[in-house]
Amino acid sequence: MKTISRILAALLFLVAAHADDKAPWWNKAWTVRKQITLDTAAISDPIGATAVLLRLHDGNFQFLSGKDDGSDLRFVAADGKTALAHHVEKFDSLMNEAFVWVKTGDIKPGEKTTLWLYYGNTGDDAAKAENAKETFDADTVLVYHFAERGGPASDSTGNAITAQNAGLVSDGAQIGGGLRLDGKTAVTIPAAPALAWAVDGKVTISAWVKLATLQQGAVVFSRRDGGSGLVIGFDTGAPFIEVNGQRSAPGTATTANTWRHLAVVGDGAKFTLYLDGEVSTSLVAPVPALNSPIQIGRDGETTPGLTGELDELQISKVARPVGFVKFAAISQGSSDATAKLLVLAADEATAHAGGSKVLEHVMLFGDIANNMMFDGWIAVGVCVLMMMLGWTVALQKFSYLNSIQKGSDTFIEHWKKLSSDLTTLDHGDEESVKSLGGQASAKTMRNMHRSPLFHLYQIGAEEIDRRVSGDRNMGLSARSIQAIRASLEAGLVRENQRMHKGLIFLTISIAGGPYVGLLGTVVGVMITFAIIAKSGEVDVNSIAPGIASALLATVFGLFVAIPALFIYSYLSSRIKDLLAAMQTFVDEFIAQMAEFYPTPADLQAMHLSRDTSPATRQPEVEASKNHAS
Repeated sequence: MKTISRILAALLFLVAAHADDKAPWWNKAWTVRKQITLDTAAISDPIGATAVLLRLHDGNFQFLSGKDDGSDLRFVAADGKTALAHHVEKFDSLMNEAFVWVKTGDIKPGEKTTLWLYYGNTGDDAAKAENAKETFDADTVLVYHFAERGGPASDSTGNAITAQNAGLVSDGAQIGGGLRLDGKTAVTIPAAPALAWAVDGKVTISAWVKLATLQQGAVVFSRRDGGSGLVIGFDTGAPFIEVNGQRSAPGTATTANTWRHLAVVGDGAKFTLYLDGEVSTSLVAPVPALNSPIQIGRDGETTPGLTGELDELQISKVARPVGFVKFAAISQGSSDATAKLLVLAADEATAHAGGSKVLEHVMLFGDIANNMMFDGWIAVGVCVLMMMLGWTVALQKFSYLNSIQKGSDTFIEHWKKLSSDLTTLDHGDEESVKSLGGQASAKTMRNMHRSPLFHLYQIGAEEIDRRVSGDRNMGLSARSIQAIRASLEAGLVRENQRMHKGLIFLTISIAGGPYVGLLGTVVGVMITFAIIAKSGEVDVNSIAPGIASALLATVFGLFVAIPALFIYSYLSSRIKDLLAAMQTFVDEFIAQMAEFYPTPADLQAMHLSRDTSPATRQPEVEASKNHAS
């Protein structure tokens, strides 16, 4: 236990040290910020400056805290001062989904680059500040997101090269909307000065492609001018490059219905084709001199077109380095490698944001829950089940005890009047017993019927009726009184059981909740350390989320147990008071019964006392005197 405490203390120290190393707040009008870390540990080749894609969803972004259109989004460099250009491809606050491109500085391989996302300013001073032209560097000459939904694709760079025709819409592509290709319809990009290629020039073409079927000679990109031309496509799933009629060897084959990042880089002497950032095939050939339109999805009218989907087409006038291509493939994907390369930390709230501290804590719990593993969710699910059962029983008991307390108060009020003379009851008349000798109305009787005191009273009245049969002069023997007391005590036990019924679920919540939560925490900590040992990375960003999510299971267990403990104590106290009142009523009922229904011996003694009293014998003495005279 001491070892675990020391480990947790060390982890908290690392977290605290990490928390102190923060950039200054850029602008206090923006109440929330989030640290974004680009970890290129998996990339060893040069990358350079690029635009990184951020996927925002309700698991890493609080859409309710900012503007509905995302116009309050701001991005700042690690120094906390330098604003970074950004471009919103899609922002849907209703569906809690957004795709934002952010321009970064020079990204080094094997290092971490930090930037900040600011939002939470709903005032008029948070006008839209996105700048698509500045987001992508000057070497990027065309970017199609295919997010126009029915209109021709528009260029997000400063060249503003719009496609000549609209393609078919694909919902739910790799990055938002995409282009659907049916093998017959092609999207044509018009010729433009920015797209002109010189002989032995340089070019980079990249896109996300998903094949619907493994066709032969399916063309993705085609550009021809006379005998010169560049064609990129797939032959039975294997990618290829064709330059001036010369085709490369088949590349690494892909499968159908799978999104793959395709990039072709021409450095003036050779073309290299990359699939998901890895070299697939190459062709020794210079970049041809072309300034003709470009076809996407088909090569002219004779060759087969691609049947599938395409998204995020980018063309650059330089040969991008290997690291740049690999960074794009990983950062724009949705694999585990993407989650390691692009890390979004928990939201932070400025102290000048009014009630933002509460919001910050709430958002922290959401971030912690997002990192919880399957075993932790099992523990949380069990805790939630116990909480639902316990609180359901508690609500029922509150209602039940309130009803019997109200009925008992009404019964006691009428019982005080009746207890002065029990003989007013006609024990043979059921209505007389229920109405306490005609005192209670129908509404009052319904109210009293909920009271356990009234139930005991009925038991006692029935027992008296069985023994005296309406004749009070018969009296009750000592054995009969003991039998009636036993019946009343049995009724009291049954009422006790009825009042305690279901409380076992509260005791289970009290005793079991912390243990179930602790089990989830221990298993979560074990798995976290196992993952760290396997990956060999000892970093606060890899440790803290796992530990925090594991501890959340214990929090749920305590959240189940603590309210259940207070509720159980309160209900037990009320039940104890009711049982004490019932025991008092039993004793009082027996005492009143013994007084008004004395034993036969007591009745005989009473008769003898009347027969031998002076007042009784006086007439006899007077008669004797008269007879003597």
